[in-house]
Amino acid sequence: METMETSAVVINRDESVNIDHVQNFNQWMKQYARPYREMMSFYSCAIMEVETKFRVLSEDMSLAFERNPIETIHTRLKSPESIMNKMVRRQIPLSVENIRENIHDIAGVRVVCSFQSDIYMLADAFLMQDDVTLIQRKDYFQNPKPNGYRSLHLIVSVPIFLHNEKKSMKVEVQLRTLAMDLWASTEHKIRYKKDNLLSPADHQALFECAQSCSEIDRKLEQIYENVLKSKVSQEIKTK
Repeated sequence: METMETSAVVINRDESVNIDHVQNFNQWMKQYARPYREMMSFYSCAIMEVETKFRVLSEDMSLAFERNPIETIHTRLKSPESIMNKMVRRQIPLSVENIRENIHDIAGVRVVCSFQSDIYMLADAFLMQDDVTLIQRKDYFQNPKPNGYRSLHLIVSVPIFLHNEKKSMKVEVQLRTLAMDLWASTEHKIRYKKDNLLSPADHQALFECAQSCSEIDRKLEQIYENVLKSKVSQEIKTK
């Protein structure tokens, strides 16, 4: 039988995984290596589909607005260890089907933009495409996380076309500004490094850094808007 029951032990994000879970997971991986690899291959294809969509939008908007709204695009597949941790924390029996149904961020695409307005413009254009289905939207610009994190997260379903079938796959898309991407990447390295304990003062300092990044985003976008207005005004005067 494919399903292997996990224990009811809940593993916190910063704790080591119980050795029994590791052994059971390794045993399960050996038994179901082929269907697991096949599933991950499908997610890899879904990443390519979404990444291509954003690269096409970037090319199109570069021509329309004479600048590239996308600075970088990063992609990742969730590691087997991260998948196992999440399944154990949620106390979900381990199976390929349960992984597919319950873990929505196995495939991830991060789009980094210069300005917050670019993020909403790109998200709108992306979600307008008739083969993209929005499953969940979390706007952390409007409702920042308690640690100060700001971003736009989308869980979407996109089709992948195989040699003999079409499959719908879930992908998590994160859209961030350059400043917030710097903060989030650095904060993750600091906060989740093994045995790295943060004092209340350090927690507060990280929060203040996030606030500063948000203020930098606001000021840079305001400067950019001022430059655009001056350019339009100058063009009108010279006509």
